[in-house]
Amino acid sequence: MTRIAIITGSTRPRRRAALVAAWVCEVAERHAGARGVTFETVDLADFDLPVLDEPIPAAIGEYANEHTRRWASVIDGFDGFIFVTPEYNHSYPAALKNAIDYLFAEWGDKAAGFVSYGLQGGVRAVEHLRAAASEVKLADVRTCVALSLFGDFTISDMTQPGEFTPGDHQEPTLIRMIDEVIAWSAALAPLRAGRTAAGGAPSGEAPTRETTAGAAAADEVLA
Repeated sequence: MTRIAIITGSTRPRRRAALVAAWVCEVAERHAGARGVTFETVDLADFDLPVLDEPIPAAIGEYANEHTRRWASVIDGFDGFIFVTPEYNHSYPAALKNAIDYLFAEWGDKAAGFVSYGLQGGVRAVEHLRAAASEVKLADVRTCVALSLFGDFTISDMTQPGEFTPGDHQEPTLIRMIDEVIAWSAALAPLRAGRTAAGGAPSGEAPTRETTAGAAAADEVLA
């Protein structure tokens, strides 16, 4: 069984991300639910993660806080991810970056796809998100869905989420991306099987600071 998480990447009140995530989940289940693939929405707002407060870099795999261990347990259980993200100031939300930074090994050797939205479809958010994803060893697929606030939503009041009315061309693109995430998640399964969830150590070997620190960028280890 392949498990794919649809991560709602905004925590802002009256956000549109929840509408988009529900659409992604509905299409995904209808398209691939009979193929031994399950989809689950993971809402960042449900985890209430503070600004990163772990005393040790995530690559070490030693989590001090209960909220981190809870987040790690959830993410570790999935084989791939679809990130739903708005575009904030030419990038993606701080809450999503914070959630990614909390963990390291739990993201590794898994596939990632992106659904974005914004005035220009949120494409600049995805370009930034791809860089962070690759640093935690997520394999991002090429196809992405870019939703326009004016073309795919009916908005009369910018303080409200409005109605989500995706164009007819969006679902085929989403389906193509879903297929890529499923295929890459399966292809990466042997790599995931060869390590433990914490620290990326080989199966049966306890992670240590020496074996895991090298997996992180120097600026993360020294930060």
